[in-house]
Amino acid sequence: MEYILVLCTINNFEKSKQISKILVDEKLAACVNIIPNLTSIYRWNSEIVEDKEFLMIIKTKKSLFESLKSRIEELHDYEVPEVISFDINSGLDKYLNWIGEETK
Repeated sequence: MEYILVLCTINNFEKSKQISKILVDEKLAACVNIIPNLTSIYRWNSEIVEDKEFLMIIKTKKSLFESLKSRIEELHDYEVPEVISFDINSGLDKYLNWIGEETK
């Protein structure tokens, strides 16, 4: 089975918890870590923007990515939310098996 990490940023802590709980409850993710106090600098609408954000690190199966991505788009407040995935090439077998058991 193939597993991935998905990164998603958001500027509201309560909203990050809400999205994370929904993803885990719906078995689209086994676990979501929320990292506070990020500073993001990016161009949006031809302006340089600096925001305080929270980073959600989502652990899931690669086969669930499209469903996960769609669900984040539905729940997220941003017009264009960051949803980027990375393959997990290796890891503790017990942990990877746990991801598989806790997702659809």
